[in-house]
Amino acid sequence: MNATDLLPNGLRLDEARAEARRTYELDRAHVFHSWSAQAEISPMTITASAGSYVWDGDGNRLLDFSSQLVNTNIGHQHPKVVAAIAAQAAKLCTIAPQHANDARSEAARLITSHTPDGLDKVFFTNAGADANEHAVRMARLHTGRYKVLTRYRSYHGGTDTAINMTGDPRRWPNDHANSGVVHFFGPFLYRSRFHAETEQQECERALAHLDEVVRMEGPSTIAAIVLESVPGTAGIMVPPPGYLAGVREICDRHGIVFIADEVMAGFGRTGRWFAFEHGDAVPDLITFAKGVNSGYVPLGGVVIDAEIAATFDHRPYPGGLTYSGHPLATAAAVATIRAMEDEHVVEHAATIGAEVIGPGLHDLAQRHRCIGEIRGAGVFWALELVADRDSREPLAPYGSSSPAMNETIAACKAGGLLPFANFNRIHVVPPCTVTADEVREGLAILDRALDVADGHLG
Repeated sequence: MNATDLLPNGLRLDEARAEARRTYELDRAHVFHSWSAQAEISPMTITASAGSYVWDGDGNRLLDFSSQLVNTNIGHQHPKVVAAIAAQAAKLCTIAPQHANDARSEAARLITSHTPDGLDKVFFTNAGADANEHAVRMARLHTGRYKVLTRYRSYHGGTDTAINMTGDPRRWPNDHANSGVVHFFGPFLYRSRFHAETEQQECERALAHLDEVVRMEGPSTIAAIVLESVPGTAGIMVPPPGYLAGVREICDRHGIVFIADEVMAGFGRTGRWFAFEHGDAVPDLITFAKGVNSGYVPLGGVVIDAEIAATFDHRPYPGGLTYSGHPLATAAAVATIRAMEDEHVVEHAATIGAEVIGPGLHDLAQRHRCIGEIRGAGVFWALELVADRDSREPLAPYGSSSPAMNETIAACKAGGLLPFANFNRIHVVPPCTVTADEVREGLAILDRALDVADGHLG
């Protein structure tokens, strides 16, 4: 690009570079970053975005295969959503949550138009973590029980209960074993804890394990089982057929509330409106965030079934947020859901995953010894990178990174691809609106970057 070339936001490249330099200086002086040792990071400055692309502080265009934090399901700067936010700002920027407003009412209607019958009430939060916090609170109050069961290899948010529910190393510094959370192993055939050889065995043995944990903990003490319908940050392990239905049966047998965490997997990410639709099971509570409005304005929530909602018909629910159902956020959700319906975005995500992303990744696996497994659905995929295919030794240790992973990620960025990486995995999670040509472009860059990973193998 020339210095006078325009970025999608109308800035000239030289203006964007100057702005980016000041942005970075101010960031390093004043911003405290999440999940980071502050003196050891050099955050990428983003100056513009459009569709499936972002532009960094030097004016480089990168194909966003991360959807940021797997939330820009409808892509960056979708004009219908941007226009809806502007129109709502001109009409009613904010109002306290005790008052009805049209954006919140319509957002709730649209969300529940895509949930199973009986899940008709929405409690709005500001994000996924507080959605999970409130879902657990509702389950505890509804059942009169306290314990919550969640799986290892999961992520449910950074607030107090949510981080204790989380089943990855981010929990460790925050876990004082007093949250009432008990963890169990979920199905993950590639790294099976049950010595399974088939998906059916993995499903049966994982359910038997969960049933035993419930019996050993005492069914009458357990308020809820909380599952990411498809675990996201932990590795995109699509549950085997029958697993979610089996969890539903265990919950029904013992009067336990089944909470489906759809914060990352929901709103088109797996090629369905909600990922639990891939299994024959309906949850009692659904938590959501991210994809409901592509993260344009912070928003999350809990969809509540009729029985749990009735618990609070004449008993006040002891919880709330100043910005519950904020008009700007819910207006963005209305525009996002309508655009997804009108433009058949969910169906597109299913098709692009089945016909382009999946086959393309499996083709990469034929050429790169570092790929141990490919798994996913829709626009929600993970590459399990290994140092040895036979031993399945990960390319980076659990809970950490490695020079091989760092160099591979750097090669992606140098080639013009912004990846989502965690431990020994690279996740392929572009917007649901990504085109076939964009996918092929991204996979070609990833192909070259994986040569770097292969170079670290013996």
